[in-house]
Amino acid sequence: MFYQRTSGWETTSTERKADIFEFCEGYKHYLDIAKTERECVAEGIRLATAQGFVPAESKDTFMPGDKVWFNNRDKNLVLAVIGQRDITEGTNLVVSHLDSPRLDLKQHPLYEDTGLALMKTHYYGGVKKYQWASRPLALHGVIVLKDGRKVTLTIGENPEDPVFTIPDLLPHLDQHVQRERKASEVLKGEEMNILVGSIPTPIEDESIKDQVKHTVLKKLNDDYGLIEDDFISAELQLVPAEKARDVGLDRGLVGAYGHDDRICAYTSMQAMLDMETIPERTAICFLVDKEEIGSTGGTGLQSRYLDYFMEEIVGKCRNGDFCSRATRQCLWHSRALSSDVNAGINPLFKSVHDEQNAARLGHGLVLTKYAGSRGKVATNDADAEFVAELRALFDGADIKWQTGMLGKVDEGGGGTVAMFLAHYGIRTIDAGAALLSMHAPMEIASKFDIHEIYRAYQAFYG
Repeated sequence: MFYQRTSGWETTSTERKADIFEFCEGYKHYLDIAKTERECVAEGIRLATAQGFVPAESKDTFMPGDKVWFNNRDKNLVLAVIGQRDITEGTNLVVSHLDSPRLDLKQHPLYEDTGLALMKTHYYGGVKKYQWASRPLALHGVIVLKDGRKVTLTIGENPEDPVFTIPDLLPHLDQHVQRERKASEVLKGEEMNILVGSIPTPIEDESIKDQVKHTVLKKLNDDYGLIEDDFISAELQLVPAEKARDVGLDRGLVGAYGHDDRICAYTSMQAMLDMETIPERTAICFLVDKEEIGSTGGTGLQSRYLDYFMEEIVGKCRNGDFCSRATRQCLWHSRALSSDVNAGINPLFKSVHDEQNAARLGHGLVLTKYAGSRGKVATNDADAEFVAELRALFDGADIKWQTGMLGKVDEGGGGTVAMFLAHYGIRTIDAGAALLSMHAPMEIASKFDIHEIYRAYQAFYG
């Protein structure tokens, strides 16, 4: 008669716990090697290829059991296993995002001041800016030279690498400069500049005044062939240099950068790769970009890429009959999990949560019927029929799940990609893991939840 809340660990056997911990070792490795969208896509293609997936363009038609992938500009990855039913009966999609809050270098970043070389940054996504100061940062990204050559670099991840950092103000002198500021301005956006050099290069040419800047440019030129103008055509990102770590004496939690939303991206991808039978409905894992800044641009979910690859799938499942009406039918009959994270109740700040409706770490998959803010603004609100269908599916598969909300009604809120999927008529609900310290350089997730959402996505794919 009553709704019961219990931790998933309470009924977890010793054997199951060992499986959970082993699965999370793979996930931690993924977090360490895939800290940007491009790295996530590259690793995803590598893993998919090893499991027999092939580029979608290599096939003229699709048959049940075919495993294919699509790559959009190295920032979106689509994995699909073709199902047994007619494609117009719809697909089962699990959609996650690969981007996480970070610092991007500006297009003209490098300068010298007081004998130090620094680079200017622009924060990406919702961050507490002060959390990014006085911590080791690694530089990841690509630079495309004028002649079209692409240079990939990663600096700061190996123990022997140098790292970068934003120098904070010492507490002895911060009384008037920082302490009187609001929390959102303790560190301002234009103050989030990283240290990149300190040794001047002796130069006979007296017209070159910035000798430390020259040292940095010479190092970049020697190692990567870069000149200063090449920053204009670059995508360079600063991320925490730390590795994913177990948290707590019982090792039941994972602390890492990028849980939001690679916790869903990895589990949804791995659930697809581990599929052993041909699903009834075509199963699709769609890993997207730009969610943290509104799903805009050519690789965000507001682009037309979903139309593009769905038309390809539908057409090739129909022996080359690319009919737009069939694609619309497929989309309208499809179901989707917008696999994104929710806020786990924080024991230090319980006042911002409605405890009766808040998600908890260790309680399994979180179904979020609606997100948005202050009156359900900018959200998808899943219909009761679809929620009931998922309840039956997950209960039947013995999946531990819960419901969640992103804080009290007037406390704040946030959005996901769900509303963009629902735009097509796709029946959609948010389904992911609960986190502590969301959007911080180190987020916290339960190992039980990580493995349970993997099992939930497996059940949903069919």
